[in-house]
Amino acid sequence: MTKKLLLVSLLMGSIATKAQLSPAITSFLQNTTTFGTFYTAGGGSIAATNNILVNCQLVEYSAGNVYVHTKGVPAYPTGPFQDGNPSNATDQAAIFKFPLNPVQNTGTATATTGGNIGVFINGVALFDYRDGVAWNNTSGALCGGPGNSPCPGGPGSTQAWNRDAIPAEKAGFDCSKAHPAMGNYHHHQNPSAFKLDLNVISTVCTLYDADGLYAIDSTQHSPLIGFAYDGFPIYGAYGFKNADGTGGIVRIKSSYSLSSNTTRTNGPAINAVVGTQTFFNGYFREDYVYNPTSAATPDYLDEHNGRFCITPEYPNGTYCYFATVDANWNSVYPYVVGPTFYGVYANRKVTSVTESTTVYTPTAVGIQNSPKEDLKVNVFPNPSSDFIAVQVMGLNKENLSVELFDLAGKLVQKSTVNAGATNTYLDTKTLYAGNYIVKIKGATLNTTRKVVITK
Repeated sequence: MTKKLLLVSLLMGSIATKAQLSPAITSFLQNTTTFGTFYTAGGGSIAATNNILVNCQLVEYSAGNVYVHTKGVPAYPTGPFQDGNPSNATDQAAIFKFPLNPVQNTGTATATTGGNIGVFINGVALFDYRDGVAWNNTSGALCGGPGNSPCPGGPGSTQAWNRDAIPAEKAGFDCSKAHPAMGNYHHHQNPSAFKLDLNVISTVCTLYDADGLYAIDSTQHSPLIGFAYDGFPIYGAYGFKNADGTGGIVRIKSSYSLSSNTTRTNGPAINAVVGTQTFFNGYFREDYVYNPTSAATPDYLDEHNGRFCITPEYPNGTYCYFATVDANWNSVYPYVVGPTFYGVYANRKVTSVTESTTVYTPTAVGIQNSPKEDLKVNVFPNPSSDFIAVQVMGLNKENLSVELFDLAGKLVQKSTVNAGATNTYLDTKTLYAGNYIVKIKGATLNTTRKVVITK
């Protein structure tokens, strides 16, 4: 073989190797320059910096594993947590080890646990449905958690009736539908901001505006947003109706529904009132029942809240979980993963990397939005008087500059939508009435919008 042919062969081999890298390597958002921000209750509507790097700082891989280094803080503002939670998002200095070839658990399914059960692509933790509070039938009261007596068996023990964190802790979630547990900031549910739901069930975004990891787009397959502790990928709310990638884009639905029971064995009656608490149907995880008939329908999920199907990242198909929501985009049980894992579970948090690895550096500027992705940008209100919002639909994988120009070409306002965030605002209160141009630009996105400012 000539030197020229050898060089071409090596180059093609290098390209092929990069092209075949697992999405478990290439999907995590990397950052080494941008710091997080946070709100505190009563501290005003301006988010302060927490001096913690957002997203993931390093991704490295071996033949069988990928290692993700992260501080566990998102690019969107965190807080405040208005239920008395004294914690803020803190640096987790975590390393997570995921298998590149996850396998199905063919034995007894492993139940999800309290604490981390997955990691989103921005390095933020995923928890399951629970909040550590349960019903103690002996005492006739709640147990576990702040202000309650310990549960029989101690923390983490199995109880007959375990509280669902989504309705119980809604008052303590920030605009991004998350909160910290002793500094470990995490989502229990679909990580898209409350204000973007079709039916907005929390007013926290009104005073403490933020966004989430992605914005739901009902016209496109949802982005890959994370990985569960069994190694299988997690997607957002929408996907192909059929497992083979046909049938169009539909909302992927949970096969769990509320029980029609009017009583709870060894638990409080439905709608029973104890003190100031009403135990409505859906207050406990065990109020939900699995419907195998629904699961036989292509766009409904199995008992683990997942299915085997084709996705954009896995054209040959993979098992994956979906973050389930209802028709109003409000989160529905089991929310993301659970109540059991499909694959072989392990605690993926490790203290060090103990094998030879290759550092993954996608480009000089980090992961970029794929030209194949139809990244939609909404600019509103238009006309505007006080502010202009720039909302990126789907998942934004790169830092976007946002600039506002008058018709003479003068730059009058600028901002940024960071990777792992979806929106920003331009203050127009001090600008003259007239026509302006908004330019949104990144490594792969370059678009403009005409806006009108009125006074």
